[in-house]
Amino acid sequence: MTPLILLLPFLLQAPSYDLVIANGRVMDPESGLDSVRHIGIRAGRIEAISARPLTGKSVINATGKVVAPGFIDIHAHGQSNEANEYQMHDGVTTALELEVGVASVAAYLKERANNAWINYGATASHGITRTTVMPQFAALEAKARTTPLGWNELMSPGRYEPLRTPEEITRLAAGLERGLREGGLGIGMAHQYYPGASREEILRVFEMAARWKVPIYTHVRSMEVEAMQEVIANAAATGASLHIVHVNSMSLGALPVVLDLIGGARKRGLDITTEAYPYTAASTHLESTIFDEGWQKRLGISYGDVQWEKTGERLTAETFARYRPQGGTVIMHLMKPEWIARAMASPFVMVASDGMPYAPGAHPRSAGTFSRVLGLYVREEKVLTLMQGLAKMTIDPARRVEAVAPAMKRKGRLKVGADADITVFDAATIRDTATFEKLSFSTGIAHVLVNGVTVVRDGATVPGVKPGQAILGNYGR
Repeated sequence: MTPLILLLPFLLQAPSYDLVIANGRVMDPESGLDSVRHIGIRAGRIEAISARPLTGKSVINATGKVVAPGFIDIHAHGQSNEANEYQMHDGVTTALELEVGVASVAAYLKERANNAWINYGATASHGITRTTVMPQFAALEAKARTTPLGWNELMSPGRYEPLRTPEEITRLAAGLERGLREGGLGIGMAHQYYPGASREEILRVFEMAARWKVPIYTHVRSMEVEAMQEVIANAAATGASLHIVHVNSMSLGALPVVLDLIGGARKRGLDITTEAYPYTAASTHLESTIFDEGWQKRLGISYGDVQWEKTGERLTAETFARYRPQGGTVIMHLMKPEWIARAMASPFVMVASDGMPYAPGAHPRSAGTFSRVLGLYVREEKVLTLMQGLAKMTIDPARRVEAVAPAMKRKGRLKVGADADITVFDAATIRDTATFEKLSFSTGIAHVLVNGVTVVRDGATVPGVKPGQAILGNYGR
């Protein structure tokens, strides 16, 4: 029999992990940890955070770099691997389509399963569902059951039409509930894009959300204070959880008043959150209702402030008239830098990109949102501390979603038991490089892990790995 004393060196030997991130400045906004540590990862989870060195089959030397929870983007329309590659080079490990939602949650999840670089999930779409329950568009309902995204194709036909009968509201409820049962993360409500939705209809959907205990993510009715008051009043009346998307572009010069409205509601116990992206331009489709007659006055801009994504050209009255019937993506230069800085400084405004589907000339927020916040608003302008900036893109969005998606309780944090979604970056050099003419990867992002698998290593994409997993809502589970 082997003497126990001979076994002691082996019994006392430190465990070997699948991967160790060594010597990094570990920053965890949930706990406030900000110290040099070593992180041990096994089977996709964090199993150790140690002041002493750890051993691993693979080691990432993070000396001189920040080790943070992977960034969570709760507003990303780019739901493809082409878009995801730019997002993960911006430190993003989870990108969710919550504003508009998807036509069929089941079809969307099936399309992305086992083939995604980063984590993904979506809401049930109010805008699409309302169109498919209208008798005049009944032929679209079957198509919606098998379409992963489809918000232009399936939402736009009914955009000027109201729901006219109680039966249509009942069918709307059934369609939304189906999306939730399929794994939807709440209700996406972008009702500026379908002005036919009455205030009563919007209130009824808030009542549904409150009854089902799921959040509403809303692009409000217009870029006016009254539109914010509508959804805040609905949340107060029904008790529904509410997230208002891109408060910067939906408020414009009224941003201070809108922040006061949201802040006051929060102080009185309402579950209301909001977000902003760090650019002075917005982006949408030229054929959308945003460009209906009177748009110049409503937005405070004219043709030359609108940029055609395909060519980068600024529009004229002539090109506007030519391009609008065919449709396409535009970039609208309509905000001031001081508005963005004010939104970033607000303690309850999260960071979210509103990233567009991939195109070479897509809005730079699709590739650089998170690096821009850390490079410009943290390092250069010092609007935020580094820990504050990280909280807005990790623990804050995780907490927004986790009530409906338990998997999010393991994301946005660096602690034992959390998923190993981790971003390692150089705080001195991180910055966005994408422009309004061309997308490009951010710089300063050294390593990105998704569920313990490295997808970016030494600033380069790791080929042949697709560790992204679905983030599912728990309604009906």
